[in-house]
Amino acid sequence: MRAALQGPPLTVTTIEIRLDEPIGTISPRLYGHFAEHLGRCCYDGLWDSAEVTGDHVAGRFRRDVVEALHELPVPLLRWPGGCYADHYHWRDGIGPVSARPRRLGMSCSLQVEDDNSLGTHEFLQLCAELGAEPYLAGNVGTGSPQELCDWLEYCNSPRDTTLTRERAGNGRAAPFDVRLWGVGNENWGCGGNFDAVTYALEYRRYATMLRHIDPSAELVICGEEDDWNAKLLDTLAADVHLVDHLSIHTYWRNGGPETGFTEDDYYALLTEARGTETFIERTAEIIADAAGDKQRIGIALDEWGVWHPEARRLGPASRRPITYEQANTLRDALAVALTLHGFHRQCNVLTLANLAQIVNVLQAPIMTDGDRMWRTATYHALRLHARHIAATAVPATTIAGDILSDGSAAVTGSASTGGHGTTISIVNQHYDRGAEVHVSGTRGSGEATADLLAADNPASGNDAQVPDRLIPVPLSIAGNDRDGWRIDLPPHSLATLSFGHND
Repeated sequence: MRAALQGPPLTVTTIEIRLDEPIGTISPRLYGHFAEHLGRCCYDGLWDSAEVTGDHVAGRFRRDVVEALHELPVPLLRWPGGCYADHYHWRDGIGPVSARPRRLGMSCSLQVEDDNSLGTHEFLQLCAELGAEPYLAGNVGTGSPQELCDWLEYCNSPRDTTLTRERAGNGRAAPFDVRLWGVGNENWGCGGNFDAVTYALEYRRYATMLRHIDPSAELVICGEEDDWNAKLLDTLAADVHLVDHLSIHTYWRNGGPETGFTEDDYYALLTEARGTETFIERTAEIIADAAGDKQRIGIALDEWGVWHPEARRLGPASRRPITYEQANTLRDALAVALTLHGFHRQCNVLTLANLAQIVNVLQAPIMTDGDRMWRTATYHALRLHARHIAATAVPATTIAGDILSDGSAAVTGSASTGGHGTTISIVNQHYDRGAEVHVSGTRGSGEATADLLAADNPASGNDAQVPDRLIPVPLSIAGNDRDGWRIDLPPHSLATLSFGHND
């Protein structure tokens, strides 16, 4: 039985899954997050600062936030920036808390008063608790190769040195074994306003020295758009072996206001989100042209998401004071889903990705207000996709259905298969039309489940007053493994279907 949808007649769509055409493995790193010392992301978001007593601080990670992140999950976490990284000196955040300096942190032109109570040990403790792989962003803008080499040695070396003894004295005898290291951030802008050639030469110096300290560390070079990336890699032609991942960033800015958007704004944001996959494809071509078979360089989309005008520093809609906080709606969740589907299709070239940011700032899955905490629409979209993590991506092709004005399919999906069975996530992008969706090509055990994220208004979202206004609910699914499956999707909605395997 299925409930009838209100409104215009349902559009009919068929999505075909091809289980015998594996694309690749969906790495857990594609579901990474980003915690920057910006606004209330780290302090008052992840971390409660408190008075320092002796060598200890009464501050702690917020348990409600940590528990919600456990459920998400968080396979990868990037820290401490962002733009903040190129002002950050890691030694400020180790040792007795009472002796740590209070610094003026800088990120996105927003000054942060940082008592450094959240430092290297605390962050890596959080990663261990969450089961998250840490990704540390190093300081190129105001730092030096020696400073970053020292941080790498402090974190990773098993040798008996002054730095590793200091690490042990601070409570960690064994190496942290941090694999991912960013050599700067947005060095074409806030990270020093380098040109591509100058930064490439600087990167070569840093990377050479870092390789001496830990040859197994994975190094991330700072990329930008196509021209910068081509010049960067061309300059490093003889030294591409020093590069493991090329960082790119994308923020969607053309969707109008955060909640009072029009139908045109709604489609503009989703179109921009889908364009993220095109950016990844272009970047992959540039890497292939530059590196060939000399070095496998992955793409690190280590900042991505929507940046509404209310959360920007400039513009008539900018909210004052500037906090980089914004509303999070069902429309934003659909944009995330569409982007994740592109990640799945590009999983052989995209090696890591970090949604910006994890708490309170920009497209945060979690928001806090005093002692209140709530999960946003984006949180629920990510949660609905969790079954794809570490599975094998397979094609999910819309072979019949409505077309949007830009020529793309109105209803699209992404599928994966693994030990748990087959999972397909589907987005109905129609602003005001429901969809009757038929899924073919699955094999099942007679068991199938589906969950739906939907609302009457795509501007609907959760807040401190109504934290569960928008949550996933069970969705009726009809059919069997011989004839395919059918669901009815409301307008502007997302669903995830799971099928068991016979074998």
